[in-house]
Amino acid sequence: MDLTDLRRVAIDGTAAQRGHNYITLFSAIDASKVVYVAEGRGAETVARFADHVDDHNWDASRIRQVCIDMSPAYIRGVTDNLTEAEITFDKFHAVKLVNNAVDKVRRAESKGRPELKRSRYLWLRNEPSLSAENRAQLATLTRLHLKTARAYRIRLAFQEVYNQPNWDWGARFLERWYSWAIRSRLQPMKEAARTIKKHRDGILAWFDSRIANGLIESINSLVQAAKAKARGYRSLRNLTAITYLIAGKIDLRLPT
Repeated sequence: MDLTDLRRVAIDGTAAQRGHNYITLFSAIDASKVVYVAEGRGAETVARFADHVDDHNWDASRIRQVCIDMSPAYIRGVTDNLTEAEITFDKFHAVKLVNNAVDKVRRAESKGRPELKRSRYLWLRNEPSLSAENRAQLATLTRLHLKTARAYRIRLAFQEVYNQPNWDWGARFLERWYSWAIRSRLQPMKEAARTIKKHRDGILAWFDSRIANGLIESINSLVQAAKAKARGYRSLRNLTAITYLIAGKIDLRLPT
């Protein structure tokens, strides 16, 4: 494998087997392919990736941009081993963090508000993706004085951060959003807001890098589909091999 000119990398973990077994995928964003698969999902996986890069015609210190989720292990791994790379926190994971907070509010409130039963799907999807019937149901619920409806509006506002024209506007919008969320008196939303603020720089880095883990999420889907088709693999070695085969763009032609 020749990793010359590797500059931008996406990193994400995916389930390898039932339980708590994972592999971490390292993808070259510009080449749209997996370049390394590591067992586990800790900081040491990034260290092994850096060694792999150094062994394949490149220098890990020349990697300039990395897209990851907000996992402390990945952050530590990148900081310690890809020393010149700027971190962009994946926007889909950031939105998912706020989504999870909305769902926590809904679950707690539904114990005393039966109208919230079986409404989880409505609060976590964007309105254009809902059916006409679901949109009507959502409109009815949002007119009620529900904590979940307040949390939902905070969620929608967070997504607008990424629609701002540049870093400066994004930073101002995010600060206003944080003030709203932290004063919401909704504990899950406040916790999510604190996490977002803690990772502010990496979230706003998106305005310069414009990278996200959409590529690696699609690769994860291919890996999981292959695993399901095979009804699982006996070893992580086999799963690693099939990952390289389906997502590594490996040239298997014999030399002529």
